[in-house]
Amino acid sequence: MTTHTIRRVSAARRLKDRLVQTLVYLAFAVAVIPLISVLWLVIKNGLARFDLDFLTHSMRGIGARDVGGGAYHAILGTLEQVLLASLISVPIGLLTAIYLVEYGRGGRLSRAISFFVDVMTGIPSVVAGLFVLAFWVLALGMPFSGFAGALALSILMMPTVVRSTEEMLLLVPNDLREASYALGVPKWRTIVKVVLPTAFTGIVTGVMLAIARVAGETAPLMLTVFFTDSINSDPFSGPQMGLPLYVFDQARRPTDIAIDRAWTGALTLILIVMLLNLVARLIAWWRSPARGR
Repeated sequence: MTTHTIRRVSAARRLKDRLVQTLVYLAFAVAVIPLISVLWLVIKNGLARFDLDFLTHSMRGIGARDVGGGAYHAILGTLEQVLLASLISVPIGLLTAIYLVEYGRGGRLSRAISFFVDVMTGIPSVVAGLFVLAFWVLALGMPFSGFAGALALSILMMPTVVRSTEEMLLLVPNDLREASYALGVPKWRTIVKVVLPTAFTGIVTGVMLAIARVAGETAPLMLTVFFTDSINSDPFSGPQMGLPLYVFDQARRPTDIAIDRAWTGALTLILIVMLLNLVARLIAWWRSPARGR
């Protein structure tokens, strides 16, 4: 191959590389522009009512046309419901992923579990709410409550936790496991002391993705938690408001004051999710194996 031919092939490759880079950047811009526009719209409209009064007061005694009122009862409800959903789904999802990766590779039960996890991944949120409504509220006679909403949210969280944890465990090098086994460490202790700490950062990221996935769900809460304008700090008794329900309730009221409260509720929800992600990142950094070196 002559020098001229090599230069021509090299120029063609550079041209193709530039073209692909341009297409990638263009696709990134197309994906980011709607996100930035939504964030800007929420921040612009939500700052009008974002103050201490909004964060520390409920809607008890506040009509649709009345000035004032806040989302304290909804913020408290969302935090409790997401916390309960995490306490239910994270241990189950983590143990399921450990079984799939460490114990059940290629087994019939493992394949069945993977199939049902894939099915759960595609379940619409309203179906999870209907299931909890039919089983927990109607069949068992339990009241509408924040815990019922947490059950519905945990159904939506579980497949995300399982899949993200499974991927992180698969990324742990087998050399680490084999080195631990060579030292006579039992398998369960190897998982606890070697595998999980190595994959800890990725597991935390997956859990936060699951929390962000369910924090803004409205349909399951409408069917299981119900509406209330009062503060209810007990998620196991009576209706308990959540921020997604609060935004939906205020947005459907035909007044500008209520619409402003809806925008501020949406901004508060975004800030809560961002704060939870920041805390998770700090925990992951603190427990990172690389930090201890």
